[in-house]
This record gives sequence, C-alpha cells and structure tokens, in this order.
Amino acid sequence: MDIISIIFIAFGLAMDAFAVSITSGIAIKFLKINNALKIATFFGLFQAIMPIIGWLAGLSFRNIISGFDHWIAFGLLIIIGGKMIYESTKIELNNKKIDPLNIYVLLILSFATSIDALAVGLSLSFLKVFIALPAIIIGMITFLLSIFGVYFGNRFGHYFEKKFEIIGGLVLIGIGIKILIEHLTY
Repeated sequence: MDIISIIFIAFGLAMDAFAVSITSGIAIKFLKINNALKIATFFGLFQAIMPIIGWLAGLSFRNIISGFDHWIAFGLLIIIGGKMIYESTKIELNNKKIDPLNIYVLLILSFATSIDALAVGLSLSFLKVFIALPAIIIGMITFLLSIFGVYFGNRFGHYFEKKFEIIGGLVLIGIGIKILIEHLTY
C-alpha cells in the first residue's frame, strides 16, 4: 500500500477523534494547552495502538483467507465509512455535563473513536501491509487533528463537527473501492 493511501486512511480514521475533539473544545470553558495535549495524546495513542491489535489478530487468519482478503478489506472499509456517515447524524456529545478531561470519560471516548482503527488494522494485515508505519502515521495525524479540533471547537465547533465525520466516512469508502479495483484488475 502506498504512503498516500495510508495518509488518506489516517485522515479518514482521525475524523471521529477530530469531531469528538471539537465537541470537547466546546465543553471546556477555559481552555489551556495542557487540556488540548491531554485529549490529543489519548486519541493519538489509541488510534495508533488499535490498528496494531487488529493487525496482530489478522495475522492468524491471513493464510486462511488470502484468496478473498481484498473483499474483506473492501467490506470493512465500506462498513466503517458508512457507519461514520450514519453516526454523523446521531452524535450528541454537546452535553455540558460531560467532562472530556475526566480520565474515565477520556478513556471511553478514546476507545470509542478508535474501534474503526482496529478494523483497519485487520484489513492491513489481510493486505500484507506491515503495520509500523501506518500506525505511526495514524497516531500522529490523529494527535495533530485532535489538538486543532479542541482549539477549533472551543472557538467555532458547534458549526462544523458533523461535516468532518461525513468526509472521513467518504474517504474510507473511497479507499475500500480503490483496494477492490486494484485487486480485481491484477
């Protein structure tokens, strides 16, 4: 898989964390750099670790499904992208009672926004892509977008958050289609 595809996957996966970062920025009344760094670190680490877990799980299945692995990768990315688009119409984290800086809330949000990365790691395993570089890129892009999202949300967030998740979902669907076309034409 080429680096451009990995970067697009990273941006697609980061959209959930970005949207939640925006919402977190809205919920934080007096924003400090430590707040943005804490949120971004949690989201970035979870987004980097989950694909590794998915990739390791996929190693045990790879030989069994090597003949149709591209269909599985395509299906997972279509499902993940569709789920992101669907959930963009449902997200209601704008409740001021939720403290995004609370460690338990932050763990739950980090885990919830990185489930998709687990499935992508599984897909990358089936495609025989070594996970180190994608995991680093996914984590870094998520970290950077999350910092930006917290600040953006603190200033303007309530206007744009759902649109970013739709874009992320469309990117993942596009990559799934690209993977399928590449494997069917070889």
